[in-house]
Amino acid sequence: MRIAINLASEPFQRNRPMLVASTACAIVLTVLLAMQVFLILSERDQARDARVGVVQLNAQVSQLSAEQAQINKTLSQSANAQVLQRSLLLNALIERKSISWTRIFADLEQVKPYNVRVIQVRLPKINSRQEVSLEMTVGATDWVPITDEFAHRLEASPLFGPVQIQSFLSPSATEPLYQCRLTVEYAQKL
Repeated sequence: MRIAINLASEPFQRNRPMLVASTACAIVLTVLLAMQVFLILSERDQARDARVGVVQLNAQVSQLSAEQAQINKTLSQSANAQVLQRSLLLNALIERKSISWTRIFADLEQVKPYNVRVIQVRLPKINSRQEVSLEMTVGATDWVPITDEFAHRLEASPLFGPVQIQSFLSPSATEPLYQCRLTVEYAQKL
Protein backbone atom coordinates (compact mmCIF):
# COMPACT_ATOMS: atom_id res chain seq x y z
CA MET A 1 0.00 0.00 0.00
CA ARG A 2 1.34 3.24 -1.07
CA ILE A 3 0.41 6.61 0.49
CA ALA A 4 0.63 9.50 -1.86
CA ILE A 5 1.71 12.64 -0.14
CA ASN A 6 2.77 15.52 -2.23
CA LEU A 7 4.20 18.15 0.01
CA ALA A 8 4.31 20.65 -2.74
CA SER A 9 0.56 20.52 -3.43
CA GLU A 10 -0.51 20.36 0.27
CA PRO A 11 1.71 22.77 2.20
CA PHE A 12 1.99 22.78 6.01
CA GLN A 13 -0.78 24.83 7.69
CA ARG A 14 -0.69 26.59 11.06
CA ASN A 15 -4.05 25.62 12.55
CA ARG A 16 -3.11 25.91 16.22
CA PRO A 17 -3.75 29.74 16.58
CA MET A 18 -7.11 29.33 14.84
CA LEU A 19 -8.11 26.49 17.16
CA VAL A 20 -7.04 28.46 20.25
CA ALA A 21 -8.98 31.57 19.10
CA SER A 22 -12.07 29.46 18.31
CA THR A 23 -11.92 27.82 21.75
CA ALA A 24 -11.56 31.22 23.45
CA CYS A 25 -14.54 32.59 21.50
CA ALA A 26 -16.60 29.54 22.42
CA ILE A 27 -15.76 30.03 26.11
CA VAL A 28 -16.64 33.76 25.97
CA LEU A 29 -19.92 33.04 24.17
CA THR A 30 -20.80 30.35 26.72
CA VAL A 31 -20.18 32.81 29.58
CA LEU A 32 -22.31 35.45 27.83
CA LEU A 33 -25.09 32.91 27.33
CA ALA A 34 -24.98 32.00 31.03
CA MET A 35 -25.18 35.69 31.96
CA GLN A 36 -28.15 36.22 29.61
CA VAL A 37 -29.98 33.26 31.11
CA PHE A 38 -29.29 34.59 34.63
CA LEU A 39 -30.56 38.08 33.72
CA ILE A 40 -33.68 36.69 32.06
CA LEU A 41 -34.49 34.57 35.11
CA SER A 42 -33.93 37.48 37.53
CA GLU A 43 -36.11 39.81 35.42
CA ARG A 44 -38.82 37.15 35.36
CA ASP A 45 -38.71 37.05 39.18
CA GLN A 46 -38.90 40.84 39.36
CA ALA A 47 -41.85 40.89 36.95
CA ARG A 48 -43.61 38.26 39.04
CA ASP A 49 -43.03 40.33 42.20
CA ALA A 50 -44.34 43.43 40.42
CA ARG A 51 -47.48 41.57 39.31
CA VAL A 52 -48.07 40.36 42.88
CA GLY A 53 -47.62 43.94 44.15
CA VAL A 54 -50.09 45.27 41.57
CA VAL A 55 -52.64 42.65 42.56
CA GLN A 56 -52.24 43.57 46.24
CA LEU A 57 -52.57 47.29 45.50
CA ASN A 58 -55.67 46.69 43.39
CA ALA A 59 -57.17 44.72 46.26
CA GLN A 60 -56.43 47.61 48.64
CA VAL A 61 -57.94 50.11 46.20
CA SER A 62 -61.11 48.06 45.85
CA GLN A 63 -61.34 47.70 49.64
CA LEU A 64 -60.89 51.46 50.12
CA SER A 65 -63.45 52.16 47.39
CA ALA A 66 -65.95 49.93 49.15
CA GLU A 67 -65.28 51.72 52.46
CA GLN A 68 -65.64 55.11 50.73
CA ALA A 69 -68.93 54.03 49.17
CA GLN A 70 -70.20 52.95 52.59
CA ILE A 71 -69.15 56.28 54.13
CA ASN A 72 -70.77 58.22 51.28
CA LYS A 73 -73.95 56.20 51.72
CA THR A 74 -73.99 57.02 55.43
CA LEU A 75 -73.30 60.70 54.81
CA SER A 76 -75.96 60.98 52.12
CA GLN A 77 -78.73 60.09 54.54
CA SER A 78 -80.90 63.11 55.25
CA ALA A 79 -80.07 63.34 58.95
CA ASN A 80 -76.34 63.21 58.28
CA ALA A 81 -76.42 65.49 55.23
CA GLN A 82 -77.38 68.50 57.34
CA VAL A 83 -74.57 67.84 59.80
CA LEU A 84 -72.13 67.40 56.90
CA GLN A 85 -73.18 70.71 55.30
CA ARG A 86 -72.88 72.52 58.61
CA SER A 87 -69.46 71.05 59.34
CA LEU A 88 -68.23 71.98 55.84
CA LEU A 89 -69.44 75.55 56.36
CA LEU A 90 -67.80 75.79 59.79
CA ASN A 91 -64.54 74.33 58.48
CA ALA A 92 -64.49 76.84 55.62
CA LEU A 93 -65.09 79.72 58.06
CA ILE A 94 -62.37 78.50 60.41
CA GLU A 95 -59.98 78.12 57.50
CA ARG A 96 -60.66 81.67 56.31
CA LYS A 97 -60.25 83.05 59.84
CA SER A 98 -56.90 81.28 60.23
CA ILE A 99 -55.28 83.70 57.77
CA SER A 100 -53.68 86.62 59.57
CA TRP A 101 -54.27 89.90 57.75
CA THR A 102 -51.76 91.63 60.00
CA ARG A 103 -49.07 89.18 58.96
CA ILE A 104 -50.01 89.54 55.27
CA PHE A 105 -49.58 93.31 55.38
CA ALA A 106 -46.39 93.07 57.47
CA ASP A 107 -44.86 90.63 54.96
CA LEU A 108 -45.94 92.80 52.03
CA GLU A 109 -44.42 95.84 53.74
CA GLN A 110 -41.05 94.08 53.91
CA VAL A 111 -40.87 93.43 50.15
CA LYS A 112 -42.77 96.46 48.81
CA PRO A 113 -40.64 99.28 47.35
CA TYR A 114 -41.26 102.76 48.78
CA ASN A 115 -42.86 104.02 45.54
CA VAL A 116 -45.44 101.21 45.16
CA ARG A 117 -48.83 101.32 46.89
CA VAL A 118 -50.98 98.35 47.75
CA ILE A 119 -54.44 99.49 46.67
CA GLN A 120 -56.45 96.33 47.29
CA VAL A 121 -55.93 92.81 48.62
CA ARG A 122 -58.79 90.46 47.94
CA LEU A 123 -59.84 87.66 50.25
CA PRO A 124 -57.06 85.04 50.08
CA LYS A 125 -57.91 81.76 48.39
CA ILE A 126 -56.91 78.46 49.96
CA ASN A 127 -56.51 75.41 47.74
CA SER A 128 -56.79 71.73 48.72
CA ARG A 129 -53.09 71.55 49.62
CA GLN A 130 -53.56 74.34 52.20
CA GLU A 131 -51.65 76.86 50.06
CA VAL A 132 -52.73 80.49 50.19
CA SER A 133 -53.03 82.58 47.04
CA LEU A 134 -53.23 86.38 47.23
CA GLU A 135 -54.84 88.53 44.57
CA MET A 136 -53.96 92.19 44.91
CA THR A 137 -53.99 95.47 43.07
CA VAL A 138 -50.93 97.68 43.36
CA GLY A 139 -50.24 101.12 41.97
CA ALA A 140 -47.30 103.38 41.18
CA THR A 141 -46.55 106.51 39.20
CA ASP A 142 -44.62 104.43 36.65
CA TRP A 143 -44.61 100.84 35.34
CA VAL A 144 -41.00 100.16 36.34
CA PRO A 145 -41.43 99.96 40.14
CA ILE A 146 -44.30 97.49 39.74
CA THR A 147 -42.93 95.17 37.09
CA ASP A 148 -39.21 95.32 37.85
CA GLU A 149 -38.88 95.98 41.55
CA PHE A 150 -42.05 94.75 43.28
CA ALA A 151 -42.55 91.58 41.20
CA HIS A 152 -38.88 90.60 41.50
CA ARG A 153 -38.84 91.24 45.25
CA LEU A 154 -41.95 89.08 45.69
CA GLU A 155 -40.39 86.22 43.72
CA ALA A 156 -37.07 86.54 45.59
CA SER A 157 -38.77 86.45 48.99
CA PRO A 158 -39.08 83.05 50.71
CA LEU A 159 -42.63 84.00 51.79
CA PHE A 160 -44.01 84.54 48.30
CA GLY A 161 -44.01 82.43 45.16
CA PRO A 162 -44.09 83.25 41.46
CA VAL A 163 -46.02 86.35 40.42
CA GLN A 164 -48.75 86.14 37.78
CA ILE A 165 -49.67 89.55 36.38
CA GLN A 166 -53.38 89.61 35.49
CA SER A 167 -53.89 93.09 34.03
CA PHE A 168 -52.50 96.63 33.77
CA LEU A 169 -54.47 99.86 33.88
CA SER A 170 -53.09 103.19 32.72
CA PRO A 171 -53.70 106.37 34.70
CA SER A 172 -57.06 108.04 34.20
CA ALA A 173 -58.69 111.30 35.25
CA THR A 174 -59.92 109.75 38.50
CA GLU A 175 -56.89 107.55 39.25
CA PRO A 176 -53.43 109.09 38.65
CA LEU A 177 -51.52 105.81 39.20
CA TYR A 178 -50.61 102.93 36.93
CA GLN A 179 -52.44 99.96 38.40
CA CYS A 180 -51.52 96.31 38.16
CA ARG A 181 -53.64 93.38 39.29
CA LEU A 182 -51.50 90.37 40.19
CA THR A 183 -51.73 87.00 41.89
CA VAL A 184 -48.99 85.50 44.06
CA GLU A 185 -48.66 82.37 46.19
CA TYR A 186 -48.19 83.16 49.88
CA ALA A 187 -46.45 80.84 52.33
CA GLN A 188 -48.36 81.67 55.50
CA LYS A 189 -48.79 78.58 57.66
CA LEU A 190 -52.41 77.88 58.51
